[in-house]
Amino acid sequence: MDIYGIVGNPLAQSFSPRFFNEKFKTENINAEYLKFEIADISLFPKIISSNPNLKGLNVTIPYKEKIIPFLDELEPQAKEIGAINVIKVSNKGGKTKLIGFNSDLVGFQNSISPLINKTIHKRALILGTGGASKAVAKGLENLNIIYKFVSRTPQEGQLSYDELNKDTFDQYSIIVNASPIGTYPKVEEAPSIPYQYINHNHLLYDLVYNPAETMFLSLGKKQGATTKNGAEMLKLQALAAWEIWNM
Repeated sequence: MDIYGIVGNPLAQSFSPRFFNEKFKTENINAEYLKFEIADISLFPKIISSNPNLKGLNVTIPYKEKIIPFLDELEPQAKEIGAINVIKVSNKGGKTKLIGFNSDLVGFQNSISPLINKTIHKRALILGTGGASKAVAKGLENLNIIYKFVSRTPQEGQLSYDELNKDTFDQYSIIVNASPIGTYPKVEEAPSIPYQYINHNHLLYDLVYNPAETMFLSLGKKQGATTKNGAEMLKLQALAAWEIWNM
């Protein structure tokens, strides 16, 4: 039986095991999808050595960047992004090869693009600077949208949450939460932004999918913004991962 799985921490609320195991059952695929929850990325090689039938992995928080040194090769686009969420495992001549890909990009880009009104949605704020935010940035770049990162510890060229004001929100009409803030069970939490400056011209997109409507999206909707969660992105990136594993 082929083995697939997800690497991250925590994984209790992960969408992927249910999605793939249902897919395997429905399509009569002789495979199983497992959770590989590890407390430290140094434990990753043991996953590979202990699972000789492993064909592919997804990677989630907090290892999308930390896992890169353990891979043998990066697909060019994943290398450009600097974060990976898919690993293709190949075994040829008794040698295991790990190749990193990024399907978050296609998932995000294809999910948000139908909502973009090019006359008003020209600039975006990306809340968070983790691995997922890098795919978001590339997706926005592909859609010809200027973006700026917002961080609690901003580097040069980034904004801090304290700097956000009405003028910022007048300029940036797309706000993407690429952080885990608001994820179940901490459903009362939301990124610390001035929601009073959001209006009907704004598009709020949250990579979080559990709960379906985060506090971030709820507060934006009350101000008249268009909102969308990360559920469709998740499904699109999962389907793209399956294509990668089987190409």
